[in-house]
Amino acid sequence: MTSVKKTGIVLLSLGLVFALAATTACQKKADEQAAGMAQKPANEFEGVAKTALGKFLYLDKAQGFDIVLEGFDAATLAGKTIRVKGELVPDKPSLFRADTVEVKDGAGAYRNVFTRTQDVVVGDFLDTGSRENFPTLAVTSAIKPEEWEGKGKVKIFGKRQDTTVKEGGADKPITYILLTDDKGKDVGKIIVDKASDYAKYYMKKLGLYDKFWFYIEVKESVDKKVRTKTKELFHADVQFAGLF
Repeated sequence: MTSVKKTGIVLLSLGLVFALAATTACQKKADEQAAGMAQKPANEFEGVAKTALGKFLYLDKAQGFDIVLEGFDAATLAGKTIRVKGELVPDKPSLFRADTVEVKDGAGAYRNVFTRTQDVVVGDFLDTGSRENFPTLAVTSAIKPEEWEGKGKVKIFGKRQDTTVKEGGADKPITYILLTDDKGKDVGKIIVDKASDYAKYYMKKLGLYDKFWFYIEVKESVDKKVRTKTKELFHADVQFAGLF
């Protein structure tokens, strides 16, 4: 082998080594930056308040988080462009605590509308781990109360329906969870007695979906004669609603 070829091989080898080292360094730097971002989540979001109910708010630029405005009616911010500063709630990675909220006016200037003065209370929050304690409930018929009686806390797939019923000559608002079988045939409906603020917020947030999961606590059954006639199955309290 000539000296020229040997020199070429050496130079080529050195080039490959330098290229590999540079690639490794770049990858290491990217990994470190990603790790840094994971360890230091953003503490400021700006965007349009898409869904708001009670103290909970969903911001289009803060996907994956539900923003909590403790002691404030978040519904007053729906549809407005806002800037939120705060941080994640400890042990509740899907909740972002708002410390201040500013609203953008027509001239493009921001004005403060909220400054947190109290600790965040998340008593009605149902995290992913807790949802695993809600087994799936399957109801096939209005004449089979054994399918739901005594089941306690369960999750069931259905459709929300808001309507009114006559009570004492006046209209009374009522919420149902409509149940259907695999072929789309009506099975019955669950009477919602109450829902947590967090559940109400999520039911509103999921308004574009036809059906979703309701995490409920089963209560008393409707009288058999009424149940057979109206297909109202039982009463329940809703603790959460979600796509899974």
